[in-house]
Amino acid sequence: MTIQIVFETHSISEDNERGVASGWHHGRLSEQGRRLAKDLGQRRRQDGIHTVFTSDLRRAVETAEIAFEDTPIPILLDWRLRECDYGDQNGMPTAELHPNRRQHLDQPYPGGESWRQAVHRVGRFLDDLGLRWKGARVLVIGHVATRWALEHYLNGVSLEDLVAAEFEWCPGWEYRMP
Repeated sequence: MTIQIVFETHSISEDNERGVASGWHHGRLSEQGRRLAKDLGQRRRQDGIHTVFTSDLRRAVETAEIAFEDTPIPILLDWRLRECDYGDQNGMPTAELHPNRRQHLDQPYPGGESWRQAVHRVGRFLDDLGLRWKGARVLVIGHVATRWALEHYLNGVSLEDLVAAEFEWCPGWEYRMP
């Protein structure tokens, strides 16, 4: 039995609006982000979702809480769904951090982790998902590293291609995990 995984990014944070790469900093949703989280809930509440897994970073948790408040759908936090840890560069302006992303594919950010390490961490979450959720439709709320892991492990996209691509938001991505 396959697991249907729906992936959504956390809603827009105050850091996103300021052009800051939060990394492992928690961050909070902006006013627009809270509205978008409500939209996510409207889109997904009747979508057959059995449970919601979210990164434990506050901006992702807040997205899940707003989207699924007053529903019986459980929200489970998992640290492995976090964004890449930029280490000493958490909170740096994205315009300064992201142009150097490729050099951190395998080399960790100072005091942090590499993109490959972050994707591998999310891969361990995927390994465990099959232990309990076979045949289920689950929603995962996370970050760039979360989506890259899904693309890499479930669609076979190379990390080299992912790190070189520009991020384009859309209202959710769907994956099937055998």
